[in-house]
Amino acid sequence: MNRYKAALLLLTTTFFWGVTFTVVKQSIESVDVFVFLAQRFIMAFLFILPIGIYKGRVFNGSVLLRGCILGVLLFSAYAFQTVALLYTSASNTGFLTGLNVVIVPIIAAIMLKHRIALGVKLAVVLAVIGLMLLCGNGTMHMNRGDVLAAICAVCVSLHLICTGEFVVQNDYYWLTVVQLGVVAILSYATALIRGKDVAIWYPDLLMPLLVCSLIATVFAFLVQTSMQRHISHTNTALIFCTEPVFAALYARLMLNERLGTYGYVGAACVMGAMMISILPEKKSKTPVSPAI
Repeated sequence: MNRYKAALLLLTTTFFWGVTFTVVKQSIESVDVFVFLAQRFIMAFLFILPIGIYKGRVFNGSVLLRGCILGVLLFSAYAFQTVALLYTSASNTGFLTGLNVVIVPIIAAIMLKHRIALGVKLAVVLAVIGLMLLCGNGTMHMNRGDVLAAICAVCVSLHLICTGEFVVQNDYYWLTVVQLGVVAILSYATALIRGKDVAIWYPDLLMPLLVCSLIATVFAFLVQTSMQRHISHTNTALIFCTEPVFAALYARLMLNERLGTYGYVGAACVMGAMMISILPEKKSKTPVSPAI
């Protein structure tokens, strides 16, 4: 495996992550948000469990505890992101979620006492300007969906930082199995609390569920883990920065979403902030920041 093939596989994964914003937005128009999440992650868990049994090594209390922590954070991220799609566009959600690339170094500085590089500080300023243009047409107004998508980005950042800390001493396969199982359980429980029946077959959701669970969850997790052995963190993060671009392009094609002049300038600022924020990666131990 050379770095060009690794980059292509990572780019393919990022494309599917971007596509799922529109896929999920269309799906939750006909089914409850948490019913969709429950079915998606139950399916993903059933796909990845045999892989964990076959490839995993040590499963112990530490893996269980830390996998549960990761699962709670991952559930929060997906929940906020999916609900956000009810109130804002797939394009906005994609760009706002992608801001985790900027947020990770900031949270790492607070939690792990990492120094905030000058590039990250510049990225934050550029990101704020981008958000004003993308979400508020030059104002600081953000609708409910934009706020939820921004909270999702924080949850994604916490999940990535914890993953970077936990994976050092625990088996990654079992951590992945446990956290996907926790997301499935929490999604199922939330749907039941809301009075929704999860055990209902929706024929129209078969393809979206397969894309989201098999490709955008199981395949994506495994590709990210294995391919980063062949390509640098900086290059990986740059590839992941294309996710909101794919999200916006696919939303334009399938939903005819238009960002407008302010939106396109804001999106460019957010993309610039994401790229600037990962430039110091070579000298930093901050975890890489993929999206959902």
